[in-house]
Amino acid sequence: MRELQGDGAVAIRQCFRGCCYSERIPLAVSRSCIRLNEEIARGAESVVYDARLNGKIVAAKKPRLSTADDLDRFHTELQLLTKLNHPRISTLLAAHAHPPDYLFLFKFYEHGNLFHALHAREVNFTTQQMLKITIQLASALEYLHCHGIVHRDVKPANILLDNNWDAHLSDFGLACYVDDLKRQDSTNWKSQGKPTGGFHKKNMVGTLLYMAPEVLNKETQTTKSDVYAFAITVNELFTGVVPYTDRKTEAQAHTVLEMNYTEQQLSAAITSEGLRPVLASEANGCPVALSSLIEQSWHRDPSRRPSFEIIVGKLQQMLSSLEEVPSQEFTVKKPPKTSIPMENIDWAARAQDHCENTSEVAQLCQELRSRDLVYTPTLSWGIFRTRGGRETMEDRHFLLPNFSGSKDIHAFGVFDGHRGYEAAEFASRAVPSFLRGSSSKPEEALSLAFTRTDSAFQFEVESERGSRENWNPGCTALTALFINDRVFVANAGDCRALLCRDGQSFPLSKDHLASDPIERTRVVNSGGSVQWQVDTWRVGSAGLQVTRSIGDSDLKPAVTAEPDITVSSLSADDEFLVMATDGLWDTVSNELAISLISDTVKDPAMCAKRLATAAVERGSRDNITVIVIFLRPVSTIERIY
Repeated sequence: MRELQGDGAVAIRQCFRGCCYSERIPLAVSRSCIRLNEEIARGAESVVYDARLNGKIVAAKKPRLSTADDLDRFHTELQLLTKLNHPRISTLLAAHAHPPDYLFLFKFYEHGNLFHALHAREVNFTTQQMLKITIQLASALEYLHCHGIVHRDVKPANILLDNNWDAHLSDFGLACYVDDLKRQDSTNWKSQGKPTGGFHKKNMVGTLLYMAPEVLNKETQTTKSDVYAFAITVNELFTGVVPYTDRKTEAQAHTVLEMNYTEQQLSAAITSEGLRPVLASEANGCPVALSSLIEQSWHRDPSRRPSFEIIVGKLQQMLSSLEEVPSQEFTVKKPPKTSIPMENIDWAARAQDHCENTSEVAQLCQELRSRDLVYTPTLSWGIFRTRGGRETMEDRHFLLPNFSGSKDIHAFGVFDGHRGYEAAEFASRAVPSFLRGSSSKPEEALSLAFTRTDSAFQFEVESERGSRENWNPGCTALTALFINDRVFVANAGDCRALLCRDGQSFPLSKDHLASDPIERTRVVNSGGSVQWQVDTWRVGSAGLQVTRSIGDSDLKPAVTAEPDITVSSLSADDEFLVMATDGLWDTVSNELAISLISDTVKDPAMCAKRLATAAVERGSRDNITVIVIFLRPVSTIERIY
């Protein structure tokens, strides 16, 4: 099953074990033709990389294969993908279905996924463009259903946007043929794998916020389950609100779903009480006819939901009644949702402007990387974020494994914004960029990254201040830099890094608070003022609790951006590192954090979620960002619930 390509290379049209075949897609391209660059996404079952296939930009999806069942699922997904050929479905260009590496190679979609566009970049989609995306998604699902396939995980994160902002349905790891599902008894059928949204039960797969009532009741999924998920997704597109975050319950428990429902309460409310997200309306740019279609499509009774043949027809009628608009309107930012000033400024881009001339990290800490090692940690990581009881999310972060292409350097950071999100957004881009451009010792590189970021941000604030004399946003910052068997932690403020060593907690950072006599004295000696206000010591007229931060121009130089830095050598006794903003530590002690992770399924993302859940349940009302980094391999037995 080979044929000669134009460049003389041999394209193999079947997989290694011969169960997958395609006339148009090479399924066993040479590994030498593939180069994996930076990681761009991470899920429960796979990691996606920015990659090159014979020099062409592609997205490489690398599934996590640890058992024979995992390998079977890879081939099942590959068989399905080779049969799909639709312009609104993500394009599989090639595969490397050959041990020891297994890779899917997809067309690269320039604007990422719809969830990121809605909630991170806040792209201002017009009504016409939202309808266009809706039709494109419906068209893709109509194609799947005509071929007897159920997707089973329709959600914004699985809708990719190309350079023209056209939508493409992706991630078929849970997709299954309807006939196969019908043949399986609902009491003993098993899922195709863990859902990418992190919600998994024996008889159900998918992502909780988008799961139909019948799925939550453990009934067999059908095409009408996809219709329900489609309705929740389209409603989110028009409202710009994550499902159920605007719904409240009388119970006091809070969860990492950024709402007042626990997962169990939410499931019960959806199935028994008919709970749904707040319906999109004309105020959101949603036509009345579409609002009605959404309600029909998320009906409790699957038989009352329309098919995609009907949905596509109705959507085309709606779109034809609207005037055409230029596609460039896609890139306009949404109007400010709060009173935060300058929200239309791209602070991450501003940060990059200051760092565009920095060099690569090739010479960074060469003496540490080249020495003989007794121990080398094996890193895996996961993150969870929630805005808690706040109206806006002002935390930011970065995850940079294989920092600048180096296999022995990894960098992670969390930033807790106050008086606005701007400083945190700026710092999350500037700190790693300044760090990447440094060739100094690690401690010096980290310190300079913090102080240069602070100076650059203050410059930008002054240039944009205008008449807002009292506009002085800031953020606390925490960064961990791994170089072979050492970790360098830099901290300015009250974010915290905690190392678990042989089951015991070892803080790698110190909280910089005005309640600390040493910090209070330093602030006063630097020309600042400290007063007792209400319940604690605070700095200046702004009443800031922290004594070190990036930004906060009105409190400089007393509130410095100079970080404290700790250096730790890692060994086989080190289990994991927790990095989190103060929203976690307000209600979760160091010891409790260690205990909770030790008692949770050994997956870093699940552990991060568990910590955030515990913090909110114990009364934390602040934004929470948690990164959990495992420092050694976890066995399959340890991963079992």
